Amino acid sequence: MGKVQKKKEALIQKLSQEMKDNGGLMKTSQLYELPMDYRKIQQFVEEGILEKVKSGYYGMGFSAKSEEAMVSELFSDGVLCLETALFYRGYSRHRPVFWQIAVDKNTSKSRFKINYPPVKPYYLEPDILMLGAEKFSMGDGEMYIYNVERLICDCLKFEEKLERDVLKQLLRQYIEEPQKDIQKLMEYARIRRVMQKVQNRIGVWL
Repeated sequence: MGKVQKKKEALIQKLSQEMKDNGGLMKTSQLYELPMDYRKIQQFVEEGILEKVKSGYYGMGFSAKSEEAMVSELFSDGVLCLETALFYRGYSRHRPVFWQIAVDKNTSKSRFKINYPPVKPYYLEPDILMLGAEKFSMGDGEMYIYNVERLICDCLKFEEKLERDVLKQLLRQYIEEPQKDIQKLMEYARIRRVMQKVQNRIGVWL
């Protein structure tokens, strides 16, 4: 093996380890620190060693991963919400076309300019973003998802954006749920300003 090839193999090995340490995704600035220059990055992309996942981000073997693994790596600071969360919570049988993810309103909007996986962000105030958020296993990693009480409040707040049957199913299942936390539901309803809707729609059944 020639000197150039040995140097290349060593760089690929180092790159592979760095990718693993970074969850399979690295920024251009991180690649520059390896060090790799723009030409070397482009060469590795052309040779199939690197994949350009989105503007400014590269991966190795990223396209072979499931959507769940991609989302948990790309948006680990977000929270699955609305119909996406209902699906993963078992309150809906229909997987939404878009991944609905609640994020800090101050996060860079360029993060979501990707073709795949299809993501629909919801920008929220930082002080309410993690209200009712819980960690759960998804793909090869973890992701935040809202608990059912938070989901009810958000679904009532944005009910015009949901299928009517989806909301009806959620409320019906919650009323029959033995582990429901009414105190928590009312607390969230007050914070999310849907107290009247909660009392009108399910208060009579509680």
